[in-house]
Amino acid sequence: VQLQASGGGLVQAGDSLRLSCAASGGTVNRYHMGWFRQVPGKEREFVAATTWSGGRSYYANSVKGRFTISRDNAENTVYLQLDSLNPVDTAVYICAAALRRSDWTGYYYHDSAYDYWGQGTQVTVSS
Repeated sequence: VQLQASGGGLVQAGDSLRLSCAASGGTVNRYHMGWFRQVPGKEREFVAATTWSGGRSYYANSVKGRFTISRDNAENTVYLQLDSLNPVDTAVYICAAALRRSDWTGYYYHDSAYDYWGQGTQVTVSS
């Protein structure tokens, strides 16, 4: 499966964005899905994840209550709603897909839980 993230941009603190991750070459309902973010010079950081059905979602503490992950399997797309943005959220946001392994819920926050990665979309938040 190929993943393409979009929806990033330059916004002000307090604004919102909705990121999309469109899948091609495979159906997204075969995968658990996650979002990560990366700043140059730093390690990739887990942001949010959801099970293949959308029945469970997980968030990093730093975004809990502000970001919401969702998926539309019929549209083959996963979304990340970013609300109450602040400058520390500035990063490249990357979506990833994980095969439906039964133990995925034990390490969804780790890079190794994912099998496919998109290229990312830049989010820049000005103060």
